[in-house]
Amino acid sequence: MRLFSMNSCQARLRLVQAGAVFAAALLVAGCGSQYRPVVTPINPSGPPSQPTSYVAVVSAPSTTTPGIATVVDYSGDTVVAQAAIGPGPLTFTLDETGTTGYSINSDGTLTNFPVSSSLQAKNVNYTTLSTVSEPVNLFAPSAGLWAPDLNGNVVDVFTGSPQTFKLAVPVAPTPIAVVGPGLLGQRNFIVSQNFLDPTGVACNTAPHGVTQNGEVDTIETSSYTVSARIPVGVCPVFGIEGNDSRRFFVLNRGSDTVTVINVQNNTLDACTPFVNQSGQTVTCHPTLPLSKAAGLTGTNAPAVAGPVYAEFNSATNQLIVADYDGKSITVIDVSLDEYGNDSGTFGTTFTIPVGNNPASVTVLPDGSRAYTANQTDGTVTIANLSSHTVEKTLPVIGHPRTVVSTANSLYGKVYVASPDSPYLTILRTDQDIVDTTVLVEGNIVDVRVSTQNGSNGNSNVQSHRPGYGEPCNLPGAASVATLAACRAIP
Repeated sequence: MRLFSMNSCQARLRLVQAGAVFAAALLVAGCGSQYRPVVTPINPSGPPSQPTSYVAVVSAPSTTTPGIATVVDYSGDTVVAQAAIGPGPLTFTLDETGTTGYSINSDGTLTNFPVSSSLQAKNVNYTTLSTVSEPVNLFAPSAGLWAPDLNGNVVDVFTGSPQTFKLAVPVAPTPIAVVGPGLLGQRNFIVSQNFLDPTGVACNTAPHGVTQNGEVDTIETSSYTVSARIPVGVCPVFGIEGNDSRRFFVLNRGSDTVTVINVQNNTLDACTPFVNQSGQTVTCHPTLPLSKAAGLTGTNAPAVAGPVYAEFNSATNQLIVADYDGKSITVIDVSLDEYGNDSGTFGTTFTIPVGNNPASVTVLPDGSRAYTANQTDGTVTIANLSSHTVEKTLPVIGHPRTVVSTANSLYGKVYVASPDSPYLTILRTDQDIVDTTVLVEGNIVDVRVSTQNGSNGNSNVQSHRPGYGEPCNLPGAASVATLAACRAIP
């Protein structure tokens, strides 16, 4: 008898051959390498990661010890890197790309450092300035670095990587700010107070008692020469250019006005009224009033404004100005028509009362709300820019001088810094609440965001050091005799 084995499929075939009905059903069920569905499990991935964005904070434990650069992650509100920089940093800003920070230090050095999670002491570079240099602020476009210098009334230009001194360009007395598209643009604007005041006392403590008009000197970046000298208001303290690089706005704290400069014409924004191709009458606006004293009419107009800081919002074509002496912000329509002329609504102004001494303001990218740092009150006011009303006021730690914002996810965040506090206050804009605070080493000199939200022109790439018309660090500091004393207040 022959023995052999057969598999199950063979057995079913034998049954089929035998004519068994049950075996036929088994055959239909399949045998051999017939298709069988394969199920691939999908593992849960969770919410998508947020884009990388950092907040750069420079703080000063004292005026003589090294300052500290701190990088805070946007998504987690955590400190991801920290390194020592130059001693007693006086002012600080980021470049246009948000990747490099710059500080002027009390020992006369200039520091640059990377704004990233890999920041270490070995990445910090130093440039030694002349022993007689007195740089006031920094302007850091995507290429090059500019610093108004009180010694000799010049603007120092730096190039290379790391930045090294290239040349000094003479400008009007007491230069306090540089604004423009930078080294790769056509021209930069130098804001000068135009009278000798090396202490910065006059425009800081009594700006409305000054009678000398300021000046803006235009420097052509191709030749580093001054191509125009444009008169502005009294005690100019800040300048900002629109995102379209067609208008430049100068804040005059002493005369409560904003001077408008036509960037393309390199002149004051003044012209003879004319009718354009659309049949609209066009009138240029060389000066915009901010207070009743300067000619502003309407509800909530303060008697004295004292503008010190502004942001340009590209979504609404508005300039939002912090009126330090007027306890208000001014919202100005600065839209242009299709031909690049001032629109029919250019200069339309709304004034919103906020807290006491708003030292700075920031605007959300969609132009819906503005946030002010009310220095004396120790609060942040949230203003609705559609209804021109106050929505909420939030208490923060210290007496805030800087407020900046960014939108890098489903909602944005606002960062508030006080020169008398080591805590960075972070607000959530979806609920307008204080989200958290981050402790750094030493009181905060300034704060900047690496991701540009596109709403604030180039105000993020220039520093605004206290003194010379900018508010001092703390309430009551207006009585101090020198900028150094203002900076040294604990």
